[in-house]
Amino acid sequence: MNNKKITSNLASYLVLTIVSFIVLFPFFWMVSTSLKTDSEVFLFPPQWIPEAWEWFNYIRVFTEMPFHLYFFNSIYIAVLVTAGTCFLSALAGYAFARLHFPFKNVIFLFLLSGMMIPTEVTAIPLFNWMSKLGFIDTHIPLILPPMLGAGGMFGVFLVRQFLITVPIELDEAAKVDGCSPWRTFRSIMLPIATPALATVSIFTFMNSWNEFFEPLIYLNTKELFTLPIGLSLLTTDTGVDWPLLLAASTIATVPILVVFFLAQNKFIEGIANTGLK
Repeated sequence: MNNKKITSNLASYLVLTIVSFIVLFPFFWMVSTSLKTDSEVFLFPPQWIPEAWEWFNYIRVFTEMPFHLYFFNSIYIAVLVTAGTCFLSALAGYAFARLHFPFKNVIFLFLLSGMMIPTEVTAIPLFNWMSKLGFIDTHIPLILPPMLGAGGMFGVFLVRQFLITVPIELDEAAKVDGCSPWRTFRSIMLPIATPALATVSIFTFMNSWNEFFEPLIYLNTKELFTLPIGLSLLTTDTGVDWPLLLAASTIATVPILVVFFLAQNKFIEGIANTGLK
């Protein structure tokens, strides 16, 4: 290995190390502060590692607020939205990529335009519609509209872009073997589209898990609140209990990390094959 290549590799490692430090520092500060006392949070110079780790802050998260309810509400809403979005994205993405029907591209472009509309624009009409259906103060507005809205169309777009790269000879071979379109989708295309669906599942789960605006306008009963709303209740007029807030935030990041590590290999493959890189 020549000197030029060694220097290039060292420079790459140095840049990656600096970027990794910048990305990981907020997470480190969150975990560190969650283990401090109130008096240690704003010490100057900052105390990076607490002298005595206050694990009791994590117990207070469950004793001073119904955290387990907020966590359960968020996790089941995010799982249902993710499962529904992946199911609908796989079906619609396969139809737009492999089947032939009139005005296919026009319909796809029309549906794709839904991704360009900000959530705030559709909030009032959607709220009125849900109110007439009697779904206010329920979790239904947080589950059904995201599957069929911009998030769902993003999933359709990813799956379609992935499947149009699959050789058409696979469809022709399946047709020769007597497979129907449904059998071709279920037995051939769906397993092939796993990387794209892993990408859809990570983006959808993260969006649903972190959603704050829609739960804020649809939910009134405290027992139905999701985690982002529950965390906001820790900020009051009298101040913020930072160790408690950051202990709750640390617990709230665990599901995101679990989903990412479970799907990371397929996620990277999906990003590479759907044109998002």
